[in-house]
Amino acid sequence: MRKMPKSSKRIISKDPIICSIIAGLVFLGDQVTKFYVEQMVFFGEQIKILSFFNIIRIENRGVTFGILNGGEVPQWVFALLSATAIIALCVWAARNPSYRLSVSLIVSGAAGNLADRILRNGVVDFLDFHLLNYHWPAFNVADSAIVIGAMVLFFVSNEKKEKI
Repeated sequence: MRKMPKSSKRIISKDPIICSIIAGLVFLGDQVTKFYVEQMVFFGEQIKILSFFNIIRIENRGVTFGILNGGEVPQWVFALLSATAIIALCVWAARNPSYRLSVSLIVSGAAGNLADRILRNGVVDFLDFHLLNYHWPAFNVADSAIVIGAMVLFFVSNEKKEKI
């Protein structure tokens, strides 16, 4: 596998301005898509896009994949935990520049879902993928950014271990 030149790698993974722009675009994209879905799709309504993909509007008052979605935990608890995680990740990224891109994706996704909890009292999920009778739990752009950021973090941290 061909290695990326050091200069390109530095710009992509360490430059705080680039990472801030990416985070801002992810946050904005997440909020715009959720706003659009709120305006165009009723709760529980499914709009078939492809044979394996629907748009469906779901309000998640729990955590990942609807865990604790019964409303037994107040939204302010989730909001406080999210805000704490965002601050901790930002402090950690400032001390570890190699992880800025992955942390930017995770933080922007967490901020998008935090904004939902504050403004909407729950997270709007709408991307519904399925195969035969199996449906992946609905998710949104913020969730995708968190997962992609975690994958980038995993690969970058493994790459650093190999060099040691």
